[in-house]
Amino acid sequence: MTDAITTRMEALTPSSAEKFRQRVLPLIVLAVVVAVIPFFGPSRTMYSLLSVTGINIVFALSYNMLLGRGGMLSFGHAVYFGLGGYAAVHAMRAIENAEVGFWTSYPVFFLPVIGFAGGALAGAVIGWPSCRRAGVPFAMISLGVAELIAAAGFMFGSVFGGEEGISGDRMNGPELFGLSMGPVSDVYWFVAFWTVVGTAGIYAFTRTPLGKLSEATRDNPERVQFVGYDPQRVRYLVFIFAGGFAGLAGGMSAVNFEIFTPEAVSLIPSGFVLLMAYIGGIKHFAGPVIGAVVLTYMQSNLSDYSEAWLLYLGILFMGIIMYAPSGLAGILFGTWHGLREDPVGLVTQWWTAVLGAVLTFLGLIVLIETAVRWSNGYGEVFEPFGVELTMASPLAWVLIVVLIGAGITLLRRAFVQSREEGGA
Repeated sequence: MTDAITTRMEALTPSSAEKFRQRVLPLIVLAVVVAVIPFFGPSRTMYSLLSVTGINIVFALSYNMLLGRGGMLSFGHAVYFGLGGYAAVHAMRAIENAEVGFWTSYPVFFLPVIGFAGGALAGAVIGWPSCRRAGVPFAMISLGVAELIAAAGFMFGSVFGGEEGISGDRMNGPELFGLSMGPVSDVYWFVAFWTVVGTAGIYAFTRTPLGKLSEATRDNPERVQFVGYDPQRVRYLVFIFAGGFAGLAGGMSAVNFEIFTPEAVSLIPSGFVLLMAYIGGIKHFAGPVIGAVVLTYMQSNLSDYSEAWLLYLGILFMGIIMYAPSGLAGILFGTWHGLREDPVGLVTQWWTAVLGAVLTFLGLIVLIETAVRWSNGYGEVFEPFGVELTMASPLAWVLIVVLIGAGITLLRRAFVQSREEGGA
């Protein structure tokens, strides 16, 4: 019996090639991509956008250690990002003002290590009472902690700097790898290095016994307790490491922006990191990475084209919740696996869903942009391709009804096909 079970387990175990393709290759691809980008000569704006994207990738992955891997919904994860960033910016000021001692020889390049320590320490202190509860009580506690720390940011000026925040100068201390940390290209290499290190570190954590136990605790805490482990302790340890990696991202942000304000520990970044993780897909390790890339681009560029970009973000989030709970990563990976098994059927279903989503989204764009300009009352008119569309225009309403109606019809057809194939 034991031999038969062992044989079956060995058959289910992925091969060395599969382990390399699934575990090592994505990290190599990430490292190669961030190393190759500067050779295409990006602009200063693009360097800045890429740096923010790298910071958000680590931040979103650290949040998914709680939500996706540990099943802990937190509304205050920015607290650990912010406290880690504050620790790093205070260390930056110490390096700037040091004449003798430890800080004279500490490179700014390693400030994310200070951020990691600050975030982990905050996680250890706050997590001790927080992790005694799970589920909704844990979420409510995290919300209360976020409000508490955000309020403290304006009360304790010596630590948080009040509304003006705490600033520093990154061009101090010994140089490392020939980076003066002045040009945005130097900062990009700094962020790229720590993005790869942070991503690899978080992935390595998911492969440890503690990382596996966090998933088991998420799925069945009673069974974990039955086999001899304390679910509360597991959640607490995971909470500390998640806070540490969030602090790592905060340290990267401190060097990138050279300033930290109480806004960094508020509910706004806590909500934004939740959106990045969930839209990308909390069930897949690559999900928060995809979510961070998409939402950082939307925040930085879509806002230049439309003041209603937050409405589009909300629609995207609602669409993911309702129709694609596995997120963008689930859509990509599901499509890839489906193409390998049934390419003809899945291609038809996929293109039906894509066409439906595009038509629905186009109809919503016409509705939102026309309504926003009418609401502002400044005489602006939505003019796609030179066609004037107003709230009083019959053409606008025809486009809205036809596009949204056709899109929803195609989406329903694709959904029915998916259910029929699943039932079969």
